Amino acid sequence: MSNATQLLRFITAGSVDDGKSTLIGRLLHDSKSIFEDQLSAISKTSEKRGMAAVDLSLLTDGLQAEREQGITIDVAYRYFATPKRKFIIGDTPGHEQYTRNMVTAASTANLVVILIDARKGVLTQTRRHTFLASLVGVPHIVLAVNKMDMVDYSEETFNVIVTEYRAFASQLGIHEITCIPMSALNGDMVVEHGDNLSWYKGAPLLEFLENVVIDYDVNTADFRFPVQWVCRPQTQEFHDFRGYMGRIESGEIAVGDEVTVLPSGRTSKIKEIVTYDGNLQRAYAPQSITLTLSDEIDISRGDMFVKANAMPQVTKEFEAMLCWLAESPLDLNRKYIIKHTTRMVKCLFSRLEYRVDVNTLAHHQTTLLNMNDIARVVMKVQQPLALDHYKKNRFTGSFIVIDEATNNTVAAGMIA
Repeated sequence: MSNATQLLRFITAGSVDDGKSTLIGRLLHDSKSIFEDQLSAISKTSEKRGMAAVDLSLLTDGLQAEREQGITIDVAYRYFATPKRKFIIGDTPGHEQYTRNMVTAASTANLVVILIDARKGVLTQTRRHTFLASLVGVPHIVLAVNKMDMVDYSEETFNVIVTEYRAFASQLGIHEITCIPMSALNGDMVVEHGDNLSWYKGAPLLEFLENVVIDYDVNTADFRFPVQWVCRPQTQEFHDFRGYMGRIESGEIAVGDEVTVLPSGRTSKIKEIVTYDGNLQRAYAPQSITLTLSDEIDISRGDMFVKANAMPQVTKEFEAMLCWLAESPLDLNRKYIIKHTTRMVKCLFSRLEYRVDVNTLAHHQTTLLNMNDIARVVMKVQQPLALDHYKKNRFTGSFIVIDEATNNTVAAGMIA
């Protein structure tokens, strides 16, 4: 797949007032990805606030409550494109009480831009967001040392911050970090190099985003195909047709390949790979396809096609890292519902191993989970699930927990 057709999802994270919204506004403005009426609207708002220049952060602080408070309280998504690549940006909240917002945004991101105020250096929030990014397995991290104009564009200040940050990130097993000095307010090293950071020889942020390789962010080795729907047209032309519809979450499949259906363990061979545009001989993640088999097997929604040489774990009990999203705390005496790929089963929390202090990374014993808490838990499910470790496969290693009484999503989990 060429970069011209790729979509890069990335989020910004950092402490309050580090300039996340301004950075995104600068990206949109300098890449000419905003309309004249949008620019006019934020110009008028900036004038009302008595600002000498246009406040580009208003492009992402779209909620009225955010404009009134001057902070980002929800994940604001924006779309833009360049000739090389398409982008979806998530501007995540900086406050600790909005941890759940960052976790949900980061779970689908290819990359995270962590901002640091050059005057303040590495803060508690910086460590927290880096931990959350590593927890949900974001493949690429960019450290954006912002507001360099406030420290006279000092190379020494930049180097001190980078050294401290890399030392912390190495404790989490993060080693692939791209560090960029910038001034989002003035535009230095965002879209253009600018005139003030000549000592930095790397690419500006946008150029890096356009060229970072994300082909390998998808697991290409382990074939995983959760069945979303069993297709039986019941027409005269297709009265014998039985197809299994879904999306390839990882790996690839070809006509004639032998597959195992989980959790039953029955095997068969791929007869056809059907798409809207015609049949294929081979298909890859993340294509949505319909598979037919050489044998008639009892298969339903939630079953998973895999290959015998790359089997997931099929189990009724497992450990996971869990982020509690609901305002009401976890009730260990209640049953909940797990949605894993296309399968939904009832579950119980066997025990809470520990809660993670997202500021210090310390582990604390606990019997209660409140909103925004992150903990390691042991869970039991009513029917077996086909699971992968989250670090190996983000799609089959993740799940959500649903309150069966209200149908609300109360937690997001990652197989540990």
